[in-house]
Amino acid sequence: MAHLRLALNQIDSRVGDIAGNTETIMRWTRHSAGQGAHLVAFPEMALTGYPVEDLALRPSFVEASRDALRSLAARLEEEGLGELPVVVGYLDRQEEAVHELGRPAGAPRNAAAVLHRGEVVLAFAKHHLPNYGVFDEFRYFVPGDTLPVIRVHGVDVALAICEDLWQDGGRVPATRSAGAGLLLSVNASPYEREKDDTRLELVRTRAREAGCALAYLAMTGGQDELVFDGDSIVVDRDGRIITRAPQFEETCVVLDLELPAAPAKAPSGVVDDGLRIEHVTISADPLPSRAPEFTGGETPHLGDDEEVYKALVTGLRAYVQKNGFRSVLIGLSGGIDSALVAAIACDAVGAANVYGVAMPSRYSSDHSLADAEDLARRTGLHFRTVPIAPMFDGYMGALSLTGLAEENLQSRLRGTMLMAISNQEGHIVLAPGNKSELACGYSTLYGDSVGAYGPIKDVYKTGVFRLARWRNRAAAERGETPPIPENSITKPPSAELRPGQVDTDSLPDYEVLDRILELYVDRDRGLASIVAEGFDAELVTRVLRLVDTAEYKRRQYPPGTKISAKGFGKDRRLPITNAWREV
Repeated sequence: MAHLRLALNQIDSRVGDIAGNTETIMRWTRHSAGQGAHLVAFPEMALTGYPVEDLALRPSFVEASRDALRSLAARLEEEGLGELPVVVGYLDRQEEAVHELGRPAGAPRNAAAVLHRGEVVLAFAKHHLPNYGVFDEFRYFVPGDTLPVIRVHGVDVALAICEDLWQDGGRVPATRSAGAGLLLSVNASPYEREKDDTRLELVRTRAREAGCALAYLAMTGGQDELVFDGDSIVVDRDGRIITRAPQFEETCVVLDLELPAAPAKAPSGVVDDGLRIEHVTISADPLPSRAPEFTGGETPHLGDDEEVYKALVTGLRAYVQKNGFRSVLIGLSGGIDSALVAAIACDAVGAANVYGVAMPSRYSSDHSLADAEDLARRTGLHFRTVPIAPMFDGYMGALSLTGLAEENLQSRLRGTMLMAISNQEGHIVLAPGNKSELACGYSTLYGDSVGAYGPIKDVYKTGVFRLARWRNRAAAERGETPPIPENSITKPPSAELRPGQVDTDSLPDYEVLDRILELYVDRDRGLASIVAEGFDAELVTRVLRLVDTAEYKRRQYPPGTKISAKGFGKDRRLPITNAWREV
């Protein structure tokens, strides 16, 4: 057996900020070196951020990434870190044309490299390219065709990138064929509810298939609608957990591993799936076994509600900070949606940077304003009240609107007011809509859909209530003031755009509605299949029609944090002009 101290740097990168990401990599490499690491790793495309989307198609951006990689290698050497091998993800391109359709010279590659002694000693591209959900990697990249293996202190370490683990075949069985002692996978796998359990079982399975220990290094932070939760994992060859990192935190996991010593002769040739072994020896002689200083340990994982809440906080914080904003603005109605958004915002950017505005109309109840004021007191956010009645009366005098047009006018006046304050004071507006409303089109274009970001757009209404209760309970357990007024949680949801209005005037009970929506939207189940689950056929027909006819509204809604397997946006892409109906 041979000793290897591995440093897995679970970091947050900003897309396009190559210089800033370089400094982050340098800082964490210094930290890793200070911990006595023998091999240092960073996540998938850590140098460029992930996903880069159509930036991958710009030759200037690809070249900037390649130049930065070489400069990073030189800086590591200049700072006395050159003897420490560093694995880092970046954006590359294919140097030469391949006699295969769709793989021209210059095509972008989702790649990683090993830096050592001031040089790029090994570079490789992701072999399996995902093409589902939010992933469009077939649009951008060409696949790699090697099994990269580096020998570090007498241990052969095979290397992979994210999807190489999620699909069968390829680098996992090739690792077994090559006889590697460790499979190191660098990843930028976005967060979804309950994905942490799926990920753990995947890592355990792949370790057994590879016949060696497996280190799964993940990214953390947020990028537009995506959130990355970290949760880096190391397991032994039998799938037993050696260490598991915290979720939603930047950290460096340092671990002493006792691994099989590599054979005297380096592996070579072509192995599974036609992958050619590319082997580089960095240090051939094993280190003597010694008592481990860093033994790992499993960080207690978050409960389901806390996990989702932290994902929402992480997503909003990343959007605000990475885009250079300082403060956010929320229309406070006293209802549950705006209350939860306000709590998330206070946790994400601090109450001092959260501004709330109550905009009562003639139909607003007394408790709505009181609940908004109570929320402001509980959280400490900035609060003001600006009635919309004078503006509303002016419009009504000019247009004499009735019915739905009159109701929607109120919402649009509030949206206009929020955008005016945003322009004047520099805050970004947060849209409070939830997934149930977006699914059914129960929102007003240019009204309550106004905003730069929708923190809860991927949370069904029943989930909104659950998260609000969890947040209050968590505060109480810490001896803090629960941020959300109890009345906002217990009163019937209402848009308050006409006398006595409640949501159930227009929508089914949310407990039933959300179960139907989850089957139709998230799982792509059809009418007959949903009815077979025990739902009333007439009700299902109505709900599906609401969803199908609201696509044009969803296209105009702002981005927001994705926490489900199929959020509205890149996950679910349906034509607006669409004559197909389930009924």
